[in-house]
Amino acid sequence: MASQLIVPAEKSHMQLDTTEIDEEMEALEGYVVDPSRYSNQASQLRTSADRRYVLIPQPLDTPDDPLNWSNSRKGLTMAIIAYIALLADYTGGTAIVTVIPQSMEWGLSQETVQRAVVGNLFTIGACGLFVVPLASYFGRWPVILVFQCVMLGTCAWSAAATSFRSYLAARIINGFFCSVGQGGGLMWIKDLFFFHQHPQIINYVEFSIILSPYLGPLVSSFIVSEVNWQWAFWVCTILAGIGLVAVFFLDETLFDRKSPPSRGSYISRLVGFQQVKAPSKDFVQCIARPVVVITKIPVLTILIYYFLNFAWVIGVNTTIGIWLTNFYQFSTRGIGYFYFFGIVGCLVGWFAGHFLHDAVGRYYTNRHSGRLDPEARLIITYPATLICCASLIILGFAFEKHWHYMVIAVFAAAQCVGVMIVTTAINAYLLDCYPEGSGEVGAWVTASRNWAGFMATYIQIDWVARIGPAKAFGVQAAVTLGSLCFMLFLQVYGKRIRQWQGRMVFGKK
Repeated sequence: MASQLIVPAEKSHMQLDTTEIDEEMEALEGYVVDPSRYSNQASQLRTSADRRYVLIPQPLDTPDDPLNWSNSRKGLTMAIIAYIALLADYTGGTAIVTVIPQSMEWGLSQETVQRAVVGNLFTIGACGLFVVPLASYFGRWPVILVFQCVMLGTCAWSAAATSFRSYLAARIINGFFCSVGQGGGLMWIKDLFFFHQHPQIINYVEFSIILSPYLGPLVSSFIVSEVNWQWAFWVCTILAGIGLVAVFFLDETLFDRKSPPSRGSYISRLVGFQQVKAPSKDFVQCIARPVVVITKIPVLTILIYYFLNFAWVIGVNTTIGIWLTNFYQFSTRGIGYFYFFGIVGCLVGWFAGHFLHDAVGRYYTNRHSGRLDPEARLIITYPATLICCASLIILGFAFEKHWHYMVIAVFAAAQCVGVMIVTTAINAYLLDCYPEGSGEVGAWVTASRNWAGFMATYIQIDWVARIGPAKAFGVQAAVTLGSLCFMLFLQVYGKRIRQWQGRMVFGKK
């Protein structure tokens, strides 16, 4: 375990004499992560192995506490969650490539077949809002098991569909069940990792999520060009089956730190019996949790900001294949090669974020007496949003004037870099603000992301055809730039609003 006991040193300007760290109070007042800021009178506190960070929350002295799991066990768990999270938009991205051959097979327009893509995006967004309340009651493990089973079945249904109506139904139901890793990922991170680790772990998971809508079209383009569109979905089915097998290597991470439960047997945890036995559980209160979360002004502000940013990323991604075919006469295989732009962009964004988020945090704590306010996570959104804005402007002119397709590839990749950094920053901010609602805020972020994509995909083709790419993308860039007002609002008033509204209260304490 990467932690150790210390006897805290004297603080310079204030004493923290409590024997425990109240994580919810830290979220309101700012997290004190520097061990030297704790008084000599405090009890021994656990720190990170390099002694740079106090562990928040402090792990209990029991191996049942998921915070005490080994690094390898935590790493395996998050690798499985990241893989399952990737599958949602991988299958959605696969559907983008199959639009053209499906329209030819069923004698329908491309716009009609694309409704399946739009419907899938909408239900992916809704998935997390059901996953998280159910996981709060039945536990994380049984919920991910059930949802992954249905995802596997609907992937096979998509591949076997012989009519558009059947295929449309399969895609809509698939979206509702496939996003269990995306919508619930943040609660797994909160269960397993300490405050100072959150940005890096979120960066890893979000990398797989942001990468997936580009990886799906890339792989599927080669499959469709060599075999048929059905095999693209059979590959999705195989990948979903691997995810289902991987679920059995997980374990339950839901853990009541105030009244530690007994672990029970493997089977009782897998099917949820052990989790439901907790005396404090109330099903109605668990179902109402997402409603409580959305009443918090900082959460709603972040969701609006993210909606106004991510919409145009999905809009570009879901329609770029059609534009490349119509404007540049790309073949299906050529579109597959082109989608490497998303892989490169996400890799650059992940690599940059791996260092930048920690660097910004250290800089802030050094200038604020070892204290880190959640609003510090948002500093990096300013340059990242400007990257997205500039990318949209260049993409608009590139499509309007038919510039070389490599210009499109470079700036579409740059858009991925910006949104990758933004996504990690806002997730870290919300998790820092409301650790007690980790799953719910993650579910709302997933909803915001996919409903933004639903909206953009629905209007993008007609909008561009009506006023031209340069004007349409120019408006999108202006909206993206204007969204920074929400970040400025939170950095000025966010802490005061959080203190005024207080913590999230889910039923009786």
